[in-house]
Amino acid sequence: MPVTVVRFNLVEPGATPASLSARYRAALDMAAYADEHGITTVQTEEHHGVDNNWLPSPFAFAGAVFGATRRIAVTVSAVIGPLHDPLRLAEEIAVLDLLSGGRLVTVAGIGYRPEEYALFDVEWRRRGRLQDELLETLLKAWTGEEFEYRGRTVRITPRPFTDPHPLLLVGGSSKAAARRAARLGLPFFPSAHLPELEAYYKERLVEYGTEGWTMMPTAETPLLHIAENPDEAWARHGEHFLHEARTYASWQSGDIRSAVRSAAAGVEELRAEGVYRILTPDECVEQGLDNLVLHPLAGGMPVEEGWRSLRLFAERVLPALNR
Repeated sequence: MPVTVVRFNLVEPGATPASLSARYRAALDMAAYADEHGITTVQTEEHHGVDNNWLPSPFAFAGAVFGATRRIAVTVSAVIGPLHDPLRLAEEIAVLDLLSGGRLVTVAGIGYRPEEYALFDVEWRRRGRLQDELLETLLKAWTGEEFEYRGRTVRITPRPFTDPHPLLLVGGSSKAAARRAARLGLPFFPSAHLPELEAYYKERLVEYGTEGWTMMPTAETPLLHIAENPDEAWARHGEHFLHEARTYASWQSGDIRSAVRSAAAGVEELRAEGVYRILTPDECVEQGLDNLVLHPLAGGMPVEEGWRSLRLFAERVLPALNR
């Protein structure tokens, strides 16, 4: 059975407070519906100060999802570690882990937008050291024991539900990220299909004498939308996928590797690339993908169209996958 994911970043260019509130509430209703129909995971993420209203508070959103669901996991992929106070983040994750009964998965990255660091007055050049401190602090804090933090003794309560600690992965596309994960004995989440980086991580595990594993995107992990008539859906809604693709492209330099990488200048080019795919239910089943990532509200997609996609996925795709 493939892993099934519903992704939400709550983007809506030109949103009003009322329209964005409606989109947030719809995402929660969609998460509850996904939970009822056996979808594996809700995935969300973090970006700051973006004109299109990209979600900046993934843990607040995760908490709302947990309140609306009973089984589904929430993966925050990724939290931009150096932008967070380590002690406060330890508390936030511990509380969410307790509330959800262990359904939270956190991927900690360092981000790739200097503008976000400037917004919070965090030094871009210190991001590696800040990430080291953050990860080390989380692991110590979740023991419930006293430890030294910035020259003083501290203790964080409550302890999380998950033993020994909530699932925490180190994300990134660099050797530095792989080394960091291996040194701390944490799982590694490459931001794209990078087998050479996975091999490097495994070598560093041996070097440090630690244990870990890799959760890596497959070579082909498209973002999916389900429609009865893909041609019509591309014509009517392709601009929303293009908006997201162009936003990502504007953020990524040559040394940034991401599973969402597009050079498309128009909707037809985007469709030809295959990073985003609008498929019929039968076509989706025939793809034979190991990971199916549905993106029902991509780039400001109308909520009603997002619901159509999600319902087709749940009612026509999932039953076929379960046969």
